[in-house]
Amino acid sequence: MRLTIVGGGGFRVPLVYRALLDGPDGTQRGVVREVTLYDTDRRRLSVVAGILARLAEDRSAPPRVRVAESLDDALRGADFVFSAVRAGGTAGRVRDERIPLAEGVLGQETVGAGGVLYALRSVPVGVEIAERVAALAPGAWVINFTNPAGMVTQAMADVLEPHGLAHRVIGICDSPVGLVRRAARAAGTDPSAVTYDYVGLNHLGWLRRLEAGGRDLLPGLLADPAALAGFEEGRLFGPEWLSALGSLPNEYLHYYYFRRETLASVRSADETRGEFLDAQQGTFFAEAAAHPERSLELWERTRLRREETYMAESRAATGGWERDSCDLDGGGYDRVALALMRAIASGERTRLILNVRGGATLPALGPDAVVETVCEVDADGARPLPCAPLGEAELGLVLQMKAVERATVEAALTGSRAAALRALALHPLVDSPAVASRILDAAGV
Repeated sequence: MRLTIVGGGGFRVPLVYRALLDGPDGTQRGVVREVTLYDTDRRRLSVVAGILARLAEDRSAPPRVRVAESLDDALRGADFVFSAVRAGGTAGRVRDERIPLAEGVLGQETVGAGGVLYALRSVPVGVEIAERVAALAPGAWVINFTNPAGMVTQAMADVLEPHGLAHRVIGICDSPVGLVRRAARAAGTDPSAVTYDYVGLNHLGWLRRLEAGGRDLLPGLLADPAALAGFEEGRLFGPEWLSALGSLPNEYLHYYYFRRETLASVRSADETRGEFLDAQQGTFFAEAAAHPERSLELWERTRLRREETYMAESRAATGGWERDSCDLDGGGYDRVALALMRAIASGERTRLILNVRGGATLPALGPDAVVETVCEVDADGARPLPCAPLGEAELGLVLQMKAVERATVEAALTGSRAAALRALALHPLVDSPAVASRILDAAGV
């Protein structure tokens, strides 16, 4: 199998390659024998290729790494296409966050006004990739990690629908798998031995059942303040709210449930997350390019600091606690991608939380709406499993956010100012159409 990574100069690309090297089957099963990298930033691409070469040292038959000169060159002959593009770079993220904050509303890469602004750039790029896949690699499976992952996956699937290829676009995220893993450990069981019910949209979902040995462990966990205090989501949301809610929310729902506290924390910080990453990655890539012999060491050090500071503003709003050491290994999206590729390539069934067209999963959204839910994966791709209906409050939020997503995709693909205004003004974290209009003006939309 050949894997193409579009956005091959991305900082987290070495995680994917390392997962290929360290996975339970690795290259011995032939899941991926060649990795092709493509990126418009040639300096970053050179640095990342060098890190992959160092990761492969002393490994038996590691996947070959090839650097492509163009997107079309990268896509031809691909079996899997991993899309992990940051349109506008980290400098774009800085603007996405600062412009809304100047208007007193949250700016974040995938949530709130910042997420909408980012999607206006990333959706057209995702659509271009999907169109070239349809033309040059119609048999390929597209694994999307380009953010905002739900919106970009939706747009890519819609573009591939006329070609009969919409089912071949699958979005991945590391937040749900991390939630399940942490909740299982807190409930005193092996994360690999649980089944679960999780549904929603990307960065807007809820874990509603956690079963082991035929017993649902979630009610007991939600009723145990000490256990809840032992993992990230328990500390973020607090035992009182989780007990009242009756489920475990995705960590990004902290921006919705505790919007006042989180916004105050973000506004009081010395720098935004985007500013931190912009400075950190600028320093890393400059140092790694100047000292290629140390690139792997520099990457490991930078990656660890990146993970330690993940969602720091939400943690600051709830006491300023540090992340657990077991949550600093890179997030997990690399393992989700490898498990997905392995299941499709081998035909061995597995269950993963993925972003796919929902079918009958959430009937109110329609069958073509991309949702994030538990899927069964085999050689035919990913199929959402039946799940219990969402409660009224959760469904209401999902419906509102899907309307925001659809308006954002329309604006991104047509340039419609009216659609962009609807997307921002309808977002529950933007409190006024007038504010939405000024944000668009400042962003040049």
